[in-house]
Amino acid sequence: MNGSKGERIEYVGELASVDCTIIRGGTSKGVFLPRLALPAEGPALEAFLLALMGSPDPRQIDGLGGADLLTSKVAMIGPPSIEGADLDYTFAQVSVAQAKVNMDMNCGNVSAAVGVYAIEHGYVKPVSPFAIARVHNTNTGKIFTVEIPIKDGMPLVEGDCIVDGVPDSGAEIVLDYRETVGSVSGKLLPTGSVKDVIEVPGIGPISASIIDIANLCVMVKASDVGFAKGDIPGFPSPAQIATVDSLQRVVAKRMGMPEGGLVPIPVLIDEPRDYETVVGDRTVKAGDVDFIAEVIGGQPLVLHKAFPGTAGVTVAVAARIPGTVVNEAAPLAQQEVRIGHPTGRNLVVAEVSNDETGNPVVERAAYTRTARKLMEGKAFLRKSQLLTRG
Repeated sequence: MNGSKGERIEYVGELASVDCTIIRGGTSKGVFLPRLALPAEGPALEAFLLALMGSPDPRQIDGLGGADLLTSKVAMIGPPSIEGADLDYTFAQVSVAQAKVNMDMNCGNVSAAVGVYAIEHGYVKPVSPFAIARVHNTNTGKIFTVEIPIKDGMPLVEGDCIVDGVPDSGAEIVLDYRETVGSVSGKLLPTGSVKDVIEVPGIGPISASIIDIANLCVMVKASDVGFAKGDIPGFPSPAQIATVDSLQRVVAKRMGMPEGGLVPIPVLIDEPRDYETVVGDRTVKAGDVDFIAEVIGGQPLVLHKAFPGTAGVTVAVAARIPGTVVNEAAPLAQQEVRIGHPTGRNLVVAEVSNDETGNPVVERAAYTRTARKLMEGKAFLRKSQLLTRG
Protein backbone atom coordinates (compact mmCIF):
# COMPACT_ATOMS: atom_id res chain seq x y z
CA MET A 1 0.00 0.00 0.00
CA ASN A 2 1.36 3.41 -0.95
CA GLY A 3 1.83 6.24 1.52
CA SER A 4 4.31 7.74 3.93
CA LYS A 5 4.98 6.37 7.40
CA GLY A 6 1.72 6.45 9.33
CA GLU A 7 -0.29 6.34 6.13
CA ARG A 8 0.11 2.69 5.30
CA ILE A 9 -0.51 -0.73 6.77
CA GLU A 10 2.71 -2.47 7.73
CA TYR A 11 3.13 -6.24 7.74
CA VAL A 12 5.51 -8.05 10.09
CA GLY A 13 5.28 -11.83 10.24
CA GLU A 14 1.70 -12.86 10.93
CA LEU A 15 0.58 -9.40 12.03
CA ALA A 16 -0.49 -6.21 10.30
CA SER A 17 -0.20 -2.84 12.06
CA VAL A 18 -1.54 0.67 11.56
CA ASP A 19 -1.24 3.93 13.48
CA CYS A 20 -4.28 4.60 15.63
CA THR A 21 -5.63 6.87 18.34
CA ILE A 22 -8.43 6.10 20.77
CA ILE A 23 -10.48 9.12 21.82
CA ARG A 24 -13.54 9.37 24.00
CA GLY A 25 -16.15 11.70 22.60
CA GLY A 26 -19.20 12.30 24.77
CA THR A 27 -20.65 8.95 25.82
CA SER A 28 -18.80 6.99 23.12
CA LYS A 29 -15.26 5.87 22.37
CA GLY A 30 -13.81 5.60 18.89
CA VAL A 31 -10.69 4.18 17.27
CA PHE A 32 -9.29 6.87 14.97
CA LEU A 33 -7.36 5.83 11.86
CA PRO A 34 -5.68 7.72 8.99
CA ARG A 35 -7.95 7.15 5.98
CA LEU A 36 -5.05 7.06 3.53
CA ALA A 37 -3.65 3.99 5.29
CA LEU A 38 -6.76 1.91 4.75
CA PRO A 39 -8.22 -0.13 1.91
CA ALA A 40 -10.82 1.44 -0.36
CA GLU A 41 -14.42 1.11 0.74
CA GLY A 42 -15.70 -2.40 0.18
CA PRO A 43 -15.05 -5.96 1.42
CA ALA A 44 -11.35 -5.34 2.17
CA LEU A 45 -12.11 -2.35 4.40
CA GLU A 46 -14.91 -4.21 6.16
CA ALA A 47 -12.59 -7.16 6.84
CA PHE A 48 -9.97 -4.78 8.23
CA LEU A 49 -12.42 -3.05 10.60
CA LEU A 50 -13.87 -6.33 11.85
CA ALA A 51 -10.39 -7.66 12.59
CA LEU A 52 -9.39 -4.37 14.26
CA MET A 53 -12.35 -4.39 16.65
CA GLY A 54 -12.44 -8.16 17.25
CA SER A 55 -15.83 -8.81 15.68
CA PRO A 56 -17.90 -10.90 15.55
CA ASP A 57 -17.56 -11.80 19.22
CA PRO A 58 -19.84 -10.67 22.08
CA ARG A 59 -16.74 -9.77 24.12
CA GLN A 60 -14.56 -8.50 21.23
CA ILE A 61 -11.77 -10.05 23.26
CA ASP A 62 -9.30 -10.25 20.35
CA GLY A 63 -9.66 -6.63 19.23
CA LEU A 64 -10.02 -3.02 20.35
CA GLY A 65 -13.81 -3.00 20.62
CA GLY A 66 -15.41 -2.59 24.03
CA ALA A 67 -18.22 -5.15 23.60
CA ASP A 68 -20.86 -2.40 23.46
CA LEU A 69 -22.65 -0.34 20.82
CA LEU A 70 -21.09 2.81 22.31
CA THR A 71 -17.50 1.57 22.13
CA SER A 72 -17.41 -0.35 18.86
CA LYS A 73 -16.92 2.70 16.68
CA VAL A 74 -14.26 3.76 14.17
CA ALA A 75 -13.46 7.20 12.77
CA MET A 76 -11.39 7.40 9.58
CA ILE A 77 -9.79 10.81 9.04
CA GLY A 78 -8.20 12.28 5.94
CA PRO A 79 -7.60 15.48 3.94
CA PRO A 80 -10.73 17.37 2.85
CA SER A 81 -12.29 16.26 -0.43
CA ILE A 82 -14.67 19.22 -0.78
CA GLU A 83 -14.24 22.97 -0.65
CA GLY A 84 -15.01 24.64 2.65
CA ALA A 85 -13.95 21.73 4.87
CA ASP A 86 -10.79 21.28 6.94
CA LEU A 87 -10.88 17.49 6.91
CA ASP A 88 -12.87 14.43 5.88
CA TYR A 89 -14.33 12.13 8.52
CA THR A 90 -15.92 8.76 7.83
CA PHE A 91 -17.75 6.99 10.66
CA ALA A 92 -18.11 3.22 10.92
CA GLN A 93 -20.31 1.39 13.41
CA VAL A 94 -18.82 -2.08 13.80
CA SER A 95 -21.27 -4.68 15.02
CA VAL A 96 -20.16 -6.49 18.16
CA ALA A 97 -21.65 -9.94 17.61
CA GLN A 98 -22.19 -9.87 13.84
CA ALA A 99 -19.73 -9.69 10.97
CA LYS A 100 -21.24 -6.40 9.85
CA VAL A 101 -19.99 -2.83 9.42
CA ASN A 102 -22.43 0.06 8.90
CA MET A 103 -21.38 3.36 7.38
CA ASP A 104 -24.80 4.80 6.60
CA MET A 105 -24.85 7.41 9.38
CA ASN A 106 -22.76 9.71 11.54
CA CYS A 107 -22.13 9.56 15.29
CA GLY A 108 -22.57 12.82 17.13
CA ASN A 109 -20.53 11.79 20.17
CA VAL A 110 -17.55 10.61 18.14
CA SER A 111 -17.90 13.85 16.15
CA ALA A 112 -16.78 15.77 19.26
CA ALA A 113 -13.62 13.67 19.35
CA VAL A 114 -12.97 14.51 15.69
CA GLY A 115 -12.25 18.06 16.80
CA VAL A 116 -9.53 16.85 19.18
CA TYR A 117 -7.99 14.66 16.47
CA ALA A 118 -8.11 17.53 13.96
CA ILE A 119 -6.07 19.78 16.25
CA GLU A 120 -3.53 17.16 17.29
CA HIS A 121 -2.91 15.99 13.71
CA GLY A 122 -2.55 19.39 12.11
CA TYR A 123 -5.79 19.67 10.16
CA VAL A 124 -6.78 22.77 12.13
CA LYS A 125 -4.54 25.38 13.71
CA PRO A 126 -4.73 25.47 17.53
CA VAL A 127 -5.84 29.09 17.82
CA SER A 128 -6.52 30.19 21.40
CA PRO A 129 -8.99 30.39 23.06
CA PHE A 130 -11.14 28.45 20.55
CA ALA A 131 -10.40 26.72 17.28
CA ILE A 132 -13.12 25.96 14.76
CA ALA A 133 -13.00 22.76 12.69
CA ARG A 134 -15.23 22.46 9.64
CA VAL A 135 -15.69 18.71 9.30
CA HIS A 136 -16.93 17.02 6.13
CA ASN A 137 -18.75 13.88 7.21
CA THR A 138 -18.53 11.59 4.18
CA ASN A 139 -21.33 9.34 5.46
CA THR A 140 -23.86 12.12 4.97
CA GLY A 141 -21.98 14.41 2.60
CA LYS A 142 -22.55 17.33 4.98
CA ILE A 143 -20.31 19.74 6.91
CA PHE A 144 -20.69 20.37 10.64
CA THR A 145 -18.59 22.60 12.86
CA VAL A 146 -16.73 21.78 16.07
CA GLU A 147 -15.53 24.50 18.43
CA ILE A 148 -12.59 23.22 20.48
CA PRO A 149 -11.18 25.11 23.49
CA ILE A 150 -7.39 25.50 23.24
CA LYS A 151 -4.71 25.91 25.90
CA ASP A 152 -0.97 26.03 25.19
CA GLY A 153 -1.55 24.92 21.62
CA MET A 154 -3.46 21.77 22.61
CA PRO A 155 -7.12 20.84 23.09
CA LEU A 156 -8.19 21.74 26.61
CA VAL A 157 -9.17 18.74 28.74
CA GLU A 158 -10.27 20.05 32.11
CA GLY A 159 -13.40 22.12 32.56
CA ASP A 160 -16.82 22.30 34.20
CA CYS A 161 -18.93 20.92 31.33
CA ILE A 162 -20.94 17.88 32.46
CA VAL A 163 -22.26 15.32 30.00
CA ASP A 164 -24.69 12.85 31.55
CA GLY A 165 -23.35 9.34 31.08
CA VAL A 166 -19.71 10.47 31.35
CA PRO A 167 -17.88 10.39 34.71
CA ASP A 168 -16.43 13.77 35.74
CA SER A 169 -16.57 17.08 33.92
CA GLY A 170 -14.39 18.37 31.10
CA ALA A 171 -13.74 21.22 28.70
CA GLU A 172 -16.81 22.21 26.69
CA ILE A 173 -16.79 21.34 22.98
CA VAL A 174 -19.62 22.86 20.93
CA LEU A 175 -20.96 21.15 17.81
CA ASP A 176 -23.35 22.83 15.37
CA TYR A 177 -25.25 20.81 12.75
CA ARG A 178 -27.29 23.56 11.10
CA GLU A 179 -25.60 22.82 7.73
CA THR A 180 -26.52 19.12 7.80
CA VAL A 181 -30.19 19.42 6.82
CA GLY A 182 -31.16 16.59 4.49
CA SER A 183 -28.26 14.34 5.47
CA VAL A 184 -29.94 11.35 3.80
CA SER A 185 -32.98 12.59 1.89
CA GLY A 186 -31.87 16.08 0.93
CA LYS A 187 -34.77 17.67 2.84
CA LEU A 188 -35.55 18.51 6.46
CA LEU A 189 -39.02 16.99 6.01
CA PRO A 190 -38.40 14.04 3.67
CA THR A 191 -42.10 13.29 3.15
CA GLY A 192 -43.10 16.94 2.96
CA SER A 193 -45.14 16.56 6.14
CA VAL A 194 -44.42 17.17 9.82
CA LYS A 195 -46.33 14.00 10.66
CA ASP A 196 -47.28 10.89 8.69
CA VAL A 197 -49.42 7.84 9.31
CA ILE A 198 -47.30 4.68 9.12
CA GLU A 199 -48.78 1.19 8.93
CA VAL A 200 -46.65 -1.00 11.21
CA PRO A 201 -47.14 -4.79 11.01
CA GLY A 202 -48.56 -6.13 14.26
CA ILE A 203 -49.44 -2.64 15.51
CA GLY A 204 -51.50 -0.92 12.82
CA PRO A 205 -51.48 2.73 11.74
CA ILE A 206 -49.48 5.08 13.95
CA SER A 207 -48.41 8.73 13.75
CA ALA A 208 -44.71 9.33 13.09
CA SER A 209 -42.50 12.32 12.37
CA ILE A 210 -39.64 11.74 9.94
CA ILE A 211 -37.01 14.45 10.24
CA ASP A 212 -33.64 14.63 8.47
CA ILE A 213 -30.88 16.74 9.99
CA ALA A 214 -27.61 15.31 11.34
CA ASN A 215 -29.17 11.85 10.94
CA LEU A 216 -32.49 10.70 9.56
CA CYS A 217 -34.82 9.83 12.47
CA VAL A 218 -38.32 8.49 12.80
CA MET A 219 -40.04 9.64 15.99
CA VAL A 220 -43.10 8.01 17.52
CA LYS A 221 -44.89 8.05 20.85
CA ALA A 222 -43.67 5.10 22.89
CA SER A 223 -47.25 4.17 23.76
CA ASP A 224 -48.09 3.81 20.04
CA VAL A 225 -45.57 1.00 19.52
CA GLY A 226 -46.28 -1.27 22.47
CA PHE A 227 -44.51 0.52 25.34
CA ALA A 228 -46.50 1.02 28.54
CA LYS A 229 -46.22 4.17 30.62
CA GLY A 230 -42.93 4.00 32.49
CA ASP A 231 -41.25 1.56 30.06
CA ILE A 232 -38.91 4.25 28.79
CA PRO A 233 -36.23 4.86 29.52
CA GLY A 234 -35.46 1.21 30.08
CA PHE A 235 -34.35 -1.98 28.40
CA PRO A 236 -36.92 -3.12 25.82
CA SER A 237 -38.33 -6.64 25.68
CA PRO A 238 -37.75 -8.85 22.61
CA ALA A 239 -41.34 -8.19 21.52
CA GLN A 240 -40.83 -4.43 21.79
CA ILE A 241 -37.59 -4.63 19.82
CA ALA A 242 -39.39 -6.62 17.12
CA THR A 243 -42.01 -3.88 16.84
CA VAL A 244 -39.39 -1.15 16.57
CA ASP A 245 -37.58 -3.22 13.95
CA SER A 246 -40.81 -3.43 11.93
CA LEU A 247 -41.26 0.34 12.21
CA GLN A 248 -37.71 1.03 11.06
CA ARG A 249 -38.02 -1.33 8.09
CA VAL A 250 -41.34 0.13 6.95
CA VAL A 251 -39.96 3.67 7.03
CA ALA A 252 -36.72 2.65 5.31
CA LYS A 253 -38.70 1.02 2.51
CA ARG A 254 -40.94 4.06 2.22
CA MET A 255 -37.83 6.25 1.92
CA GLY A 256 -36.28 4.00 -0.73
CA MET A 257 -33.48 2.96 1.63
CA PRO A 258 -32.04 -0.51 2.36
CA GLU A 259 -33.81 -2.31 5.18
CA GLY A 260 -31.81 -3.46 8.20
CA GLY A 261 -29.41 -0.50 8.33
CA LEU A 262 -28.75 2.00 11.10
CA VAL A 263 -31.05 4.64 9.64
CA PRO A 264 -33.71 5.78 9.99
CA ILE A 265 -32.94 5.93 13.70
CA PRO A 266 -36.04 4.95 15.73
CA VAL A 267 -36.74 7.39 18.57
CA LEU A 268 -39.44 6.78 21.19
CA ILE A 269 -41.03 9.79 22.89
CA ASP A 270 -42.86 10.01 26.22
CA GLU A 271 -44.06 12.77 28.52
CA PRO A 272 -41.90 13.95 31.44
CA ARG A 273 -41.93 12.07 34.74
CA ASP A 274 -39.46 11.27 37.50
CA TYR A 275 -37.34 8.24 36.58
CA GLU A 276 -34.22 6.34 37.56
CA THR A 277 -31.39 6.12 35.04
CA VAL A 278 -30.77 2.66 33.58
CA VAL A 279 -27.56 2.37 35.61
CA GLY A 280 -29.38 3.44 38.78
CA ASP A 281 -26.99 6.23 39.68
CA ARG A 282 -29.49 9.09 39.89
CA THR A 283 -33.09 10.21 39.65
CA VAL A 284 -34.03 12.54 36.81
CA LYS A 285 -36.82 14.91 37.81
CA ALA A 286 -39.76 15.58 35.53
CA GLY A 287 -39.24 19.32 35.93
CA ASP A 288 -35.71 19.07 34.53
CA VAL A 289 -36.70 17.65 31.12
CA ASP A 290 -39.16 18.68 28.41
CA PHE A 291 -39.83 15.08 27.37
CA ILE A 292 -38.28 11.62 27.60
CA ALA A 293 -36.68 10.00 24.55
CA GLU A 294 -35.10 6.63 23.96
CA VAL A 295 -33.23 5.32 20.92
CA ILE A 296 -33.42 1.66 19.95
CA GLY A 297 -30.56 1.43 17.48
CA GLY A 298 -27.65 -0.55 16.10
CA GLN A 299 -27.64 -3.91 14.35
CA PRO A 300 -29.05 -5.92 15.92
CA LEU A 301 -31.33 -3.37 17.58
CA VAL A 302 -30.55 -2.67 21.24
CA LEU A 303 -31.15 0.11 23.74
CA HIS A 304 -28.81 3.05 23.22
CA LYS A 305 -27.75 3.46 26.84
CA ALA A 306 -27.22 7.20 26.50
CA PHE A 307 -28.49 9.26 23.57
CA PRO A 308 -26.82 9.85 20.18
CA GLY A 309 -25.77 13.45 19.67
CA THR A 310 -27.08 13.50 16.12
CA ALA A 311 -30.42 12.07 17.19
CA GLY A 312 -30.52 14.72 19.91
CA VAL A 313 -30.14 17.42 17.25
CA THR A 314 -32.89 15.90 15.12
CA VAL A 315 -35.31 15.43 18.02
CA ALA A 316 -34.65 18.95 19.31
CA VAL A 317 -35.33 20.47 15.89
CA ALA A 318 -38.53 18.39 15.70
CA ALA A 319 -39.55 19.79 19.08
CA ARG A 320 -39.42 23.31 17.61
CA ILE A 321 -41.61 22.47 14.59
CA PRO A 322 -45.35 22.66 15.32
CA GLY A 323 -47.30 19.51 14.57
CA THR A 324 -44.53 16.96 15.01
CA VAL A 325 -44.91 14.05 17.40
CA VAL A 326 -42.25 15.63 19.63
CA ASN A 327 -43.80 19.09 19.56
CA GLU A 328 -47.17 17.62 20.51
CA ALA A 329 -45.54 16.01 23.56
CA ALA A 330 -43.68 19.21 24.42
CA PRO A 331 -44.83 22.40 22.65
CA LEU A 332 -41.71 24.48 23.26
CA ALA A 333 -41.15 28.19 22.79
CA GLN A 334 -37.59 28.30 24.15
CA GLN A 335 -34.52 27.43 22.08
CA GLU A 336 -32.96 25.14 24.71
CA VAL A 337 -34.50 21.69 24.46
CA ARG A 338 -34.05 19.39 27.47
CA ILE A 339 -34.14 15.74 26.45
CA GLY A 340 -34.46 13.10 29.15
CA HIS A 341 -32.71 9.85 28.20
CA PRO A 342 -31.56 6.55 29.80
CA THR A 343 -28.53 8.03 31.60
CA GLY A 344 -29.67 11.58 32.25
CA ARG A 345 -30.47 14.42 29.90
CA ASN A 346 -29.18 16.19 26.80
CA LEU A 347 -29.41 19.91 26.24
CA VAL A 348 -29.66 21.02 22.61
CA VAL A 349 -30.07 24.56 21.30
CA ALA A 350 -32.48 24.44 18.35
CA GLU A 351 -33.46 27.63 16.57
CA VAL A 352 -36.02 27.19 13.80
CA SER A 353 -37.62 29.92 11.69
CA ASN A 354 -39.93 29.83 8.66
CA ASP A 355 -39.20 30.85 5.09
CA GLU A 356 -41.55 32.93 2.94
CA THR A 357 -43.62 29.83 2.13
CA GLY A 358 -43.95 28.78 5.77
CA ASN A 359 -41.48 25.90 5.60
CA PRO A 360 -39.19 25.41 8.63
CA VAL A 361 -35.59 26.62 8.35
CA VAL A 362 -32.94 25.54 10.86
CA GLU A 363 -30.87 28.49 12.08
CA ARG A 364 -28.96 26.66 14.81
CA ALA A 365 -28.75 23.07 16.02
CA ALA A 366 -26.01 22.86 18.62
CA TYR A 367 -25.05 20.83 21.66
CA THR A 368 -22.02 20.41 23.89
CA ARG A 369 -19.80 17.45 24.63
CA THR A 370 -16.46 16.72 26.27
CA ALA A 371 -13.68 14.64 24.74
CA ARG A 372 -10.15 13.53 25.47
CA LYS A 373 -7.46 11.36 23.97
CA LEU A 374 -7.07 8.02 25.74
CA MET A 375 -4.34 6.28 23.78
CA GLU A 376 -2.08 6.70 20.77
CA GLY A 377 0.13 4.10 19.11
CA LYS A 378 -0.17 1.12 16.79
CA ALA A 379 -3.00 -1.35 16.45
CA PHE A 380 -2.06 -4.94 15.55
CA LEU A 381 -4.32 -7.25 13.58
CA ARG A 382 -4.08 -10.88 12.50
CA LYS A 383 -3.01 -10.88 8.87
CA SER A 384 -4.87 -14.14 8.35
CA GLN A 385 -8.19 -12.51 9.23
CA LEU A 386 -7.66 -9.84 6.64
CA LEU A 387 -7.04 -12.49 4.01
CA THR A 388 -9.88 -14.84 4.98
CA ARG A 389 -12.46 -12.07 5.48
CA GLY A 390 -11.33 -9.88 2.59
